[in-house]
Amino acid sequence: MSEGHLVLEALAKTYPGKDGAAVRGVDLTVERGRMLAVLGPSGCGKSTTLRMIAGLVEPTAGRIRVDGRDLTDVPVHRRDMGVVFQSYALFPHLDVARNVAFGLEMRGTPKAELRRRVDEALDLVRLGHLAGRRIAQLSGGQQQRVALARALVVKPAVLLLDEPLSNLDAQLRSAMRDEIVRIQRETGVTTVFVTHDQQEALSMADGVAVMNQGRIEQTGTPEDIYERPERPFVARFVGRANLLDGTVSGVEADTVAVALPGLGTVRAAGGPVTAGAATTVMLRPHRIALTGAAPGSGAVRGTVLSAGYAGETVAYRVRVGDAGPVLDVERPTGAHASYGPGAEVELSWDPDAPRLVAAEEGTE
Repeated sequence: MSEGHLVLEALAKTYPGKDGAAVRGVDLTVERGRMLAVLGPSGCGKSTTLRMIAGLVEPTAGRIRVDGRDLTDVPVHRRDMGVVFQSYALFPHLDVARNVAFGLEMRGTPKAELRRRVDEALDLVRLGHLAGRRIAQLSGGQQQRVALARALVVKPAVLLLDEPLSNLDAQLRSAMRDEIVRIQRETGVTTVFVTHDQQEALSMADGVAVMNQGRIEQTGTPEDIYERPERPFVARFVGRANLLDGTVSGVEADTVAVALPGLGTVRAAGGPVTAGAATTVMLRPHRIALTGAAPGSGAVRGTVLSAGYAGETVAYRVRVGDAGPVLDVERPTGAHASYGPGAEVELSWDPDAPRLVAAEEGTE
């Protein structure tokens, strides 16, 4: 295990009477001052993992370390962590300033220092002018920022965010993504947040860990996760993907030739694989170009099954050949000729677009 500010070692949680483990041997390292998104579907174990880090759930196995200090058995109030819950968990009978001050009051912070730190925290989240406002008088975004200020005012070693934007509408969620990133950059606090929203994870985090059925499927930068998924689950869950099963027909230094039914031989990056092995090729819909069919061109040909206008893009479903695979294709609106159902088209892609992904191990 590499050194890091926050380190999880083989962390696991099993609940009595339930089939299978909620979290299964999670290893994660978060460097100081970085933001990690734990991304996955509902029930995958991401929130349980976060709550074990916070000390709210006792691990069945494994260790939790911050700066090399083992916190696995340390009570929640001595872990030096700030937590923002999905519901924000604010006190409705207290005003904004008293909500933010709560953690400092519990620590016996002197009044002068308490007032200074509360003012600083509210200025950080741009709510200083609402210090005396009641919680019920705030918008959802303002309540979210109060919860952030309350978590940050104690100057935690690690900030934990549990689905922090799920209660906000789409427009406000986008604005709050930018606010959380700004605040995290200004404070430099090591941050872990869990989410099922891939756009949230990819746009906010320095690193992403994709979870599925209690396990980490892949960790990496947002670009790694999206452009170079290592397993079909990651390719399907993060973005849209055409996953095509085929057989390796040749291996060269940088690319692999894969025979795909209905598509012929396609060259793809990735590996390692051996000739004759079964494999899967991923093609992202936005990497596939459409043009009108030209007689005798020899290009991959298809028939448009459907075309869905989605504002900035048009989503096509295209059948390759007479009985080949159906591909999802996504093209920018206005940047190409539009094609309706039944149109004959040609499909093409850049040489670096096809990627190999490893076969699944067992069920998802």
